[in-house]
Amino acid sequence: MALPARDQVKYWGVATATFLGFLWLMGDVILPFVLAMAVAYMLDPVADRLESWGLSRIAATVVITGVAVILFILTALLVIPTLIKQATDLVNVAPELFSNLQAFLTERFPVLLDSNSQLRQTLAQIGETVQSKGGELLSGALASALSVFNVLMLLVLVPVITFYLLMDWDRMTAKIDGLLPRDHAPAIRRLAGDIDRTLASFIRGQGTVCLILGAFYATALMLVGLKFGLVAGAIAGALTFIPYVGAIVGGLLSIGLALFQFWGEWQWIAAVVAIFAVGQFFEGNILTPNLVGSSIGLHPVWLIFALSAFGTMFGFVGMLVAVPVAAALGVIARFALDQYRDSRLYRGLSGQLVSPEKDQDNDAT
Repeated sequence: MALPARDQVKYWGVATATFLGFLWLMGDVILPFVLAMAVAYMLDPVADRLESWGLSRIAATVVITGVAVILFILTALLVIPTLIKQATDLVNVAPELFSNLQAFLTERFPVLLDSNSQLRQTLAQIGETVQSKGGELLSGALASALSVFNVLMLLVLVPVITFYLLMDWDRMTAKIDGLLPRDHAPAIRRLAGDIDRTLASFIRGQGTVCLILGAFYATALMLVGLKFGLVAGAIAGALTFIPYVGAIVGGLLSIGLALFQFWGEWQWIAAVVAIFAVGQFFEGNILTPNLVGSSIGLHPVWLIFALSAFGTMFGFVGMLVAVPVAAALGVIARFALDQYRDSRLYRGLSGQLVSPEKDQDNDAT
């Protein structure tokens, strides 16, 4: 005999609270495991494809791990040092940029020459704050991600954990499936399938879009000679997973830098604008429709809320799990709405399903 619904809700509620409490207590300790699980999830389709070509699971895992390690080493040697240097230089040069902005504004608006002007004081304070706090913020962000494990341990642990997870991924999912409560197994499998499709569309698809656009923006901005093009392109690419935010933030940053660097050379400023216009065209018409799909059910506001909430509660690890949890909660919410529409609470005593449009017509009459 199945447990009453009230008891089931109680047990599952306790399990959820225990999981969240564990996540909060462990914090950065589980960082390499979370990273490894995310990487293994993204690479599992590649391993399945290699298996279909005749490789064993172990051989496919070895090939994938070897290629990933080589790519990571090349990135660490060629890209990351330049990215860090440009980010540090941008923080240090920020006061000069704000001084140039202040000079430009005072030239156009003489009222700003007044030393007591509120806008002039605000601009001066912003420049000082960025210079004093920018480096601290950058180092703090890196320290929060690596507060427990140093770089060497991450470089060792993440590939090793990813290797074992990727090798046993299908076996682990089969064991989890065998532990599902029998009465609810079909519904849970359906929900898990919907969550997997959503995550596959968003994380794998949108992650690929972010990498492509980030590489395009960074390369193109550096080719036109923008001093901090690599940083601006990386920011634009990293934020692309939130629709329009990446293009707006990266575009405003790049155009603002171009105005200060290329002032009077309008062809280069126009080139920076054209880069983001071309990037948005390819993202909206080619990359997103083919790699992500037209509908994944993750609203930008929901994503921003999830990132803010989980980042505040669980730190850097919370930000890593925010998107998968947001996708899962979105699927569960849609499932709950479907159940509600099939219930007596929605249909009423008559038990007849009336569409919202029909209800509005009846109200109008």
